[in-house]
Amino acid sequence: MDFRVVAKTRHRARFRSDFKVSFIESSEKAKASIEGQAVRLADRIVPYSFLLAGVVGLATRNLAKVAAVLMVDYSCALKLATPIAFLSAMKEAVNHKILIKGGKYLEALAKVDTVVFDKTGTLTVSSPKVAEVLSLDPDWTEDEVLKISACLEEHFPHPVARAVVKAAEQKNLAHEEEHAEVEYIVGHGIASKLRGQHLVIGSRHFVEDDGVSCAFAQNQIEAIASKGHSVLYLAVGQKLIGLIGIEDPLRDESKYVIARLRQMGIPHIVMITGDGEKTAANVAARLGITEFYSQVLSDGKSAIVSHLEKEGRRVLMIGDGINDTPALSAASVGVSLSDGADLAKEVASVVLLGSDLTHLPLALELGRRTYARIKTNFRTTIGLNTAYLVGGLAGLIMPATGAVLHNATTLGVAWNAQRAKLPGDTSDYAPFLLEFAQ
Repeated sequence: MDFRVVAKTRHRARFRSDFKVSFIESSEKAKASIEGQAVRLADRIVPYSFLLAGVVGLATRNLAKVAAVLMVDYSCALKLATPIAFLSAMKEAVNHKILIKGGKYLEALAKVDTVVFDKTGTLTVSSPKVAEVLSLDPDWTEDEVLKISACLEEHFPHPVARAVVKAAEQKNLAHEEEHAEVEYIVGHGIASKLRGQHLVIGSRHFVEDDGVSCAFAQNQIEAIASKGHSVLYLAVGQKLIGLIGIEDPLRDESKYVIARLRQMGIPHIVMITGDGEKTAANVAARLGITEFYSQVLSDGKSAIVSHLEKEGRRVLMIGDGINDTPALSAASVGVSLSDGADLAKEVASVVLLGSDLTHLPLALELGRRTYARIKTNFRTTIGLNTAYLVGGLAGLIMPATGAVLHNATTLGVAWNAQRAKLPGDTSDYAPFLLEFAQ
């Protein structure tokens, strides 16, 4: 599924997309919630409480024992504790600069066993710069390659486009060429015409799909990619005439966040990128990631996430671009950064408000602790109220005492549900944060 942007040289742009919103909506509706399960269980228990009271009354003719049964109710604590736990956890998340859009996403966070990172803008700082320019044709100088690339890229707010334009400006290369309309395909590249010649600039698969051969420049391409740089290809008239190496520095915290996720027992950490295999391998090795996918197109990200989900994994996908949105929706948990694309933030179920990856492990830990707290409250509610019920039936607990104990239990689990799930000083993360600070 491709996203197209058609813009004229006067910087007008109109966007056209075949993005399937229904796919996103259906994915959201398919996710379950433990809160709904607790409510349904509480509702199912009520008739049995009345049935038990009736049976006790008929069997014993003892109103005190009937009252003892009716005074002990499971549903209050079950219905109150779970939503309180979710609401308090969501509030606590905001205090840690994490926006979680609902209780079902906290539950999903607790069950995550696979974290998938989009590389550009997520593991990297999304402020790329031109590292090198290489001419492959004697008729074109490196400055001319950069100049014509900037001429095409200047119409679009993409970080790579801005990097190319900035590099041209730093070399005082005027790029005021008159060219035809340009067609921009997100995640692929740009096509246009200049002085009657067909121009394409973008990824390798994009220029090759346009009939341009890149094989003759394989050594130069690999030399750029081996440095961890993304490669931008420029072709004029069906001929590859230049390469631009784009350096997008890794976020300072990326390596440490991945190490922290491993410490938390996340068995699968995956990186997805549109870069070539050598570039992807270089970045993955620097981050300690062993599983990665390279040369992935826009629709390929969602296909990978969907495949992992079908394997039975609980996937958290984190990305910040428009072309990440199908994958964010396909995952059990979609996470975006606050400085990401608006559509990505809209689709994501979790947004890191500080655009800081160190908050990702906190979100996962909060989900785990909230889910564990709910399970503890569930067991406490069932266990204590059952004890009160048995005590009442045995005549060991008077109805009034049973009512007090029942209400005290309800208040107790409600208080336990709203208590902070993470230490206020994040002391549990002190070794990790100290390493990060160093």
